[in-house]
Amino acid sequence: MDIVLLFPGQGSQKAGMGKDLAAAFPSANAIFEQADATLGFALSRLCFEGPDDELMATRNAQPALLAHGAAVWATMADRLRPHVRAAAGHSLGEFTAYHAAGAFEFPDALRLVRRRGELMFESGGKRPGAMAAILGLSEGNVEAACARALDEGDVVPANYNTPEQLVISGEVAAVERAMAISKELGAKRAIRLNVSGAFHSPLMEDAAEGLKVALDAAPIAATDFPVYSNVSAHPSAGSADAKKLLLRQLTSPVRWTELVRHMAEDVPDALYVEMGPGAVLSTLVKRIIPGARTMTCGTAAEVDQLIGALPA
Repeated sequence: MDIVLLFPGQGSQKAGMGKDLAAAFPSANAIFEQADATLGFALSRLCFEGPDDELMATRNAQPALLAHGAAVWATMADRLRPHVRAAAGHSLGEFTAYHAAGAFEFPDALRLVRRRGELMFESGGKRPGAMAAILGLSEGNVEAACARALDEGDVVPANYNTPEQLVISGEVAAVERAMAISKELGAKRAIRLNVSGAFHSPLMEDAAEGLKVALDAAPIAATDFPVYSNVSAHPSAGSADAKKLLLRQLTSPVRWTELVRHMAEDVPDALYVEMGPGAVLSTLVKRIIPGARTMTCGTAAEVDQLIGALPA
């Protein structure tokens, strides 16, 4: 059995995440305890109990999702590792993928994403922006809408989630103009997202210098399996390249559609296992690759289901 690991990004977090996992598996509980000790506050309690508004904050959501993904991986690593052929994560999730692949030790990855979240929030305060989901419109038309809205300010496609589900990002007036143009071009819906900044756009450039310092200071090892980059949609070519791509990711679009297609070509007939809360990425994969096999693994019950699906 060939397995591809998927790690979700910001937006998948929810109060209660990881609670039953930590109660059922000592290896998962140890990850949450290590997270609390590393960051110096009760991240585990925030994951398990909320409140939602605090968990949603960028500086908290990113380490919370990484901790949950790492806890699931710690629980399943021994069983899954012989079958894993590749991994990818959506935005923040790419850091979790590198941790699972052995590139970053958990405390280093946790400190990195906590700093990344802080920098992204601060950048959003310096250059306020917005993001919006555009549904039911082709990539070319969304790109055209952004190009036509540039007279209102910076706006770019930020997430190529599926061929007809994209997210745009940029200055508020430009995003609103691109939303209106997208509807004129036939979009089914254009929805403003509840975010603290214009992620994956030039408006995040203020955060780049700080993230580079954090990445430069983080020890990184060779990966145990390929990790596909959001920026290039291909596996990174070694540790130095991985750090460069993770830095570029901050201001570059997430090319998820292209990335998934490349993984499907490189690992045909894989089982895609989403390691985290919910099923956002599993749903996207099925839309990109009709007939793709997926499973979610974020709760104790889902761990048991995955164990049952593995070869004896």
